[in-house]
Amino acid sequence: MPRDFLTTADWTREELEGLLDAAARFKSGEDASKPLAGRSVALVFFNPSLRTRASMQVGAYELGGNAVVLEPGGTSWTLEHRDGVVMDGDKTEHVREFVRVLGRYCAAVGVRTFAALRDWREERQDPVLAAFARHSEVPVINLESAMHHPCQALADMLTVREKLGAGRKKVLLTWAWHPKPLPMAVPNSFALAAAQMGHDLTIAHPPGYELDEELVARINGCAFDAGATVSFTHDVEAAFDGAQVVYAKSWGSKEFYGSPADDVEERAPYRGEWMVDSEKMARTDGGLFMHCLPVRRNCIVTDEVIDSHASVVVDEAENRLHVQKAVMARLI
Repeated sequence: MPRDFLTTADWTREELEGLLDAAARFKSGEDASKPLAGRSVALVFFNPSLRTRASMQVGAYELGGNAVVLEPGGTSWTLEHRDGVVMDGDKTEHVREFVRVLGRYCAAVGVRTFAALRDWREERQDPVLAAFARHSEVPVINLESAMHHPCQALADMLTVREKLGAGRKKVLLTWAWHPKPLPMAVPNSFALAAAQMGHDLTIAHPPGYELDEELVARINGCAFDAGATVSFTHDVEAAFDGAQVVYAKSWGSKEFYGSPADDVEERAPYRGEWMVDSEKMARTDGGLFMHCLPVRRNCIVTDEVIDSHASVVVDEAENRLHVQKAVMARLI
């Protein structure tokens, strides 16, 4: 079993299924154990959060434990993650000491750090998360990084299983218009987990908004191992045909990292066309609508769709609590 929960790629399908089973038992009340009794979990937030922060704090409490929330540069010192750097700038403490000290107090460390969308080559390596994992002496849980959001993806897989049952489903991950470029962590992790769990996956996006090539190769490999398929299209209408799950998410182009104004200009023609509406959902096979939240209404998805019976966005958000309890219980 992996020591950390950084990406679902580090876990086998059987291990992920085990986490989903555990999450379902926590959710139903069948498992009311307190494996964190007398222990604490550190939660380090470099970025704002609603669902992640609340669900991790509540989850630690419900497992009998305590959550210690830290915000570098706010409720704790500013952090440097690079090795060998001369710290004569605005960073006060190095992650080497920071995370090792936390490990003396806490049984695990969760960390949330978004992509800055400045340097694609650097950020695709997940430098901040990697530094935490490298120096920590206790398990590290990825609460969203530059490249991955495995807790969200696991909650998504639990939601699909709850609503549609076990087994292969026809799943669409569709890019959607947003007024500014966003990180790729959620689409990366959703696509990866869907392939690992054996779903037939279609990824729809405009030209120039391809996901990372190495990640796509891994997604294809996971799908092959699971006996599933992966396809890509620029046809936003046909992509919906027969889908049982529609997962909408915007992301920025790696070609415009460091140049957000150019990305905004590039995506301008796709406004309206690349939005989930009732006409597109009518092409699905009674498809569920999914999104990680927060969502820009009438940009990503119309009110009519997100407020319909097809929308399971609140169920997804609830399932963050249950899967994260499963992850904490397993690692700690």
